[in-house]
Parts: sequence; C-alpha cells; structure tokens
Amino acid sequence: MATTTITAERNEVAHLRGESQVPLTTYTLGTSRPISINQNPNEVPEDAPYSTTAIPDGGYGWVIVAAGFITTFCHNGIINCWGVLQAALLDSTLKNEKAATLTFVGSLGLAGGAMYGLLVVRFMRWFGARATILLGVFLMGMSMIGASFCTSNVAGLFGTYGIIGGVGMAMNYAVSNALPVQYFSSRLGLANGIIKLGGGVGGCVMAVALEAMYQRVGIVWTFRFQGLCTLAVGMPAAWMLKDRVPLKTAPFFDTSMFRSIPFVATFVASAIGVFALYIPPYYLPLFAQSIGLSSGTGAGLVAAFNACNAIGRFCAGPLCDKIGPLNMFVMVMAVNAVSMLAIWPVSNTLAPLVIFATVNGVANGAYFTTQPTVVAGIFGPGRATVAMSMSVTGWTAGYLMGAPIAGYLLQAAGGSRQSAGIGQSVEAYRPAIFYAGGMATLSALFVIIARLTVAKKVLKRV
Repeated sequence: MATTTITAERNEVAHLRGESQVPLTTYTLGTSRPISINQNPNEVPEDAPYSTTAIPDGGYGWVIVAAGFITTFCHNGIINCWGVLQAALLDSTLKNEKAATLTFVGSLGLAGGAMYGLLVVRFMRWFGARATILLGVFLMGMSMIGASFCTSNVAGLFGTYGIIGGVGMAMNYAVSNALPVQYFSSRLGLANGIIKLGGGVGGCVMAVALEAMYQRVGIVWTFRFQGLCTLAVGMPAAWMLKDRVPLKTAPFFDTSMFRSIPFVATFVASAIGVFALYIPPYYLPLFAQSIGLSSGTGAGLVAAFNACNAIGRFCAGPLCDKIGPLNMFVMVMAVNAVSMLAIWPVSNTLAPLVIFATVNGVANGAYFTTQPTVVAGIFGPGRATVAMSMSVTGWTAGYLMGAPIAGYLLQAAGGSRQSAGIGQSVEAYRPAIFYAGGMATLSALFVIIARLTVAKKVLKRV
C-alpha cells in the first residue's frame, strides 16, 4: 500500500499545478525507498521569470519582509482592535447604539479588504505594488483621522472607517500577499509568517495603546492617534515595497482555476471560515464585561489574543514549509473549531477565558499565514496573485456578516441594547459562540476534502 509522507505535500501541489521541473516523491509503507514521478514532458512550465527556479529565495526579499511586517502591523492594528474602539464608543459617544450596528462598521472595513481584491490586482498591474500600497496606507491613516470627526455619527463611521479604510486595507493586504511569492520559494512559508507576524504584533500593541489613549484623552484623539501613527510608520515602509517582476498578464477573473478541486475546496473552506475569525476579537471586551471584568481587562484580553495571533502567524510559516500548507491548514481550522466549541462556552471566569484567547488567538493567526501559502502552492508565483485575490474576494460575505450575525444572535438571546454584554450572563453569548464554532468546523471539513483530493490524485499516479 502506498502513501505520501507529510513532508512531500509541497511537491504534491507543485505536481498538480503542472511544474515539470518539480519531481513528486512518495514512499511505500515499510520502506524508505522513494518513488519519483516526473511530469509529462509535453506540459509547458511557467514562464521563466515566474518559475520557482528564477526566484532568488532571499536577497531584497528580506527588505520586502521587513517592510511588509510594518505595513501589516498598521493594517491589523486597525482591524483587529475594532472591538476595543467599539467598546469605547458604546461607553462614551454612542451609548444608545446597539453593539451589532457598530460591529457592522468594523465588518464593512473587513469586507472592503476582501471585496475590492480583484480591482486592487488590476490597479497593481497598471501602477505597480509600490504605488498601490502607498495609496493604501495613506487611505488607512486618513480613514482613522476622518473617523475622529464622526464619533457621534454612525453614518460617518461607515463612510470613513468602513469604506475609505476598507479600500486602503484591500490595497495593503493584496500587496502583502503578492510580493513574497515573487521573492521566495522554499522559504515562502517563513517569509509569509514574518510578514503576518507584524499583524499580530500590531493588534497586540495597539489594543493596549488604544485603551490607554481612550482613558487619558478620550475617543476622538484615540482615533487621531492611530491615524497619525499609521501614516508616520506605514508610509516609509510602503516606499520600500516593489515588484521583482511585473505582474503576469492574466484574466481579471480566471474561471479555469475552479477546475482544480483542491482550490475549490480551499476556496469554500476559506469563505466559510472567515465567518468565525473576527467574532472573538470583536466581542471579547463585551464578553469580559458580561462576567464582571473591567474594560481594561477586556482590552488586555484582546491584546493577549493578538499576541497569540502573532505567534500563530509566525510559527505557521515554518510549519507550512516543514509539514505542508494543506496539512497545516487542516490543523489550524480544527484547533479553531475546538477552542470555540469546547473552551469559550465554559469561560465564565478569567482563567478559562485567557486559555481561550491564547488557543484561539494562535489558530486565528496561523490561518492568515497558511491560507496564502496554500494558494501559492497550488498555482505557483505566476498565477498566485490572481488566485489569492479571487480567494480573498470570496471572504466578503463572511467578513461583512460574520460578526454582525453573532451580534444579532446575542441580542436575540437577551443581550442588552446599550452594551450587548454588561450585566448579561454567559448564557446570552452561547448561541453566537456555537454559531462561530459550527462555521469553523464546516470550514475544517472542506480543508480535509482538499487534502484528501491531493493525496488521491498522487496515489493514482504511483
């Protein structure tokens, strides 16, 4: 009976995408002798500048990694900390608003980052990665400064943070996913991991900083502080980011990619999984208050979540290189689901809530490193940008509706109008928690389908 080793997975997906120079290695049970399967000699490899053999696997790529770390720091410092700003708004200028309404503001920013993905790729093809991310960081910073003038106006928050910020975050995210695959091959997972680590660090640092700023100077200057920091730190880093080669000419929407069953399965898994990803950071501050903890403790939990998010983002990169991105993706979504279904529902004191924030934070962060690595592994550097943009566009519904659905479930279960959490019991949160855990479980099942499909196709060639 033949089976593939875990470490051969990267070659498996390379074999499936048609790289003739990449041999596929499998092992027969009970022996260490490898069996090499070569590609059909009639299949055409990728164009030379985009092939894995032309990628430097370092060099200026490390500058790209460092700059990408900083711009991702700014990006996730904004989007991962909306829960802190949301709690502050409900405590100050928007006391009469529903939490679910404010959650839509954050979700619109998230959804924008996904919704505009394909348009951003076209913009990158016309103007290049540097111009794209410079504009993206500028829009992110200005959206926060603009939001500071709308802290009593929900419509204004939708327009500034939700729409303008969403466009900026789409540009930032697209570039951070497109450039590593141009500079790295065997170290792609590590490069992605370091860049995504910046997001976790940004979320951790800014959660603490924003709560401290709110307590000291109020909500208006808290928004301005984050906007100014984004411009001051992000713009110089964005200038360092540039393409190694021009983006390969490709269809705006490449339907041929959906002929790949592993891509379809991971596309669906990602689209479902994102419904659950931002529920913990958006609702941890309110959940903490519902069990009698202070707002500072709630912000601390978000900071801990984001610190563990950073660990997950970094560690997932080398693990993808070592055990294979699809194998890693299965584990990530399984841990995400188990933490939501087994730990969060019983977290009625600080200790188990810290455990949940730790475990879920690691799995949550690992998702954002693993998923782009999986897509790049399926299609290679020449098509990875379009493939990733299509995949990210599929996240739009989950980003837009994932956290608000949890908010409406919370209200239906007895959440209060003003804070959707203060004075409420854990029972009110359980429907939303089980909804999040169910979506994560369903996502894990589709990733397993993708992994089994890859293994099955490989075994047929043995």
